[in-house]
Amino acid sequence: MKKAPQPGNEAARLKALDQYRILDTAPERAFNDIIELASFICKTPIAFMSLVAEDRQWFKAAKGIELNQTPRDDAFCAYTILKPEVLIVEDAAKDERFARIPLVKGHPGFRFYAGAPLVTREGYALGSLCAVDTRPHQLEEAQVRALEALARTVVSELELRRVSNELREAAAKIKTLHGLLPICSYCKGVRDDEGYWQSVEAYVESHSEAHFTHGICPSCLEKHYPELAHQKQAAARAAADT
Repeated sequence: MKKAPQPGNEAARLKALDQYRILDTAPERAFNDIIELASFICKTPIAFMSLVAEDRQWFKAAKGIELNQTPRDDAFCAYTILKPEVLIVEDAAKDERFARIPLVKGHPGFRFYAGAPLVTREGYALGSLCAVDTRPHQLEEAQVRALEALARTVVSELELRRVSNELREAAAKIKTLHGLLPICSYCKGVRDDEGYWQSVEAYVESHSEAHFTHGICPSCLEKHYPELAHQKQAAARAAADT
């Protein structure tokens, strides 16, 4: 079996794909709707959204085929992720890259393939949005542009999913700050779950995404630095009078 080529940023690409936490997840209407549109616009009986993992391509959504994954070495999409433009194969039986793979030689007998890479803002091609036919086929330029637009919509949906996951994790961390916290009456240090004392800043930063900057509130400024407080007040009054 011929090995499929890999993009030059393969390690970083796989790491980026993992961040979306989408492999082997359940079907979702948003992605199913997009492949329906791809099938309708390109006038093909088969369409799917694939994600190219280390050794397989997995279908998040598919129409017209019952497979949910194939080996990466048998995948058209392994070639689609190599370049930013749509990969079009009008007759796979005449293309030496694909003529011998099971999807072409056997059932369902792919002949035509058009795949738009799913490229993130960072430039990682995670997979592709594909329109496929079991007979030779051609696309008009408007259909190609529409397939590209749908691919960008898929990436937007993936970004929303990633951000939602990150917000959920941040909220889970913040929950650890709820309830009673043992705080020293003198230095205001906080005791963690293992019995160690640390500053409030260190505790909050280790349990959330928050970071601290420091300043002096008006009451403490008046109490500890009265001259500076009076200077600030005078400056404020002068600014108000101008």
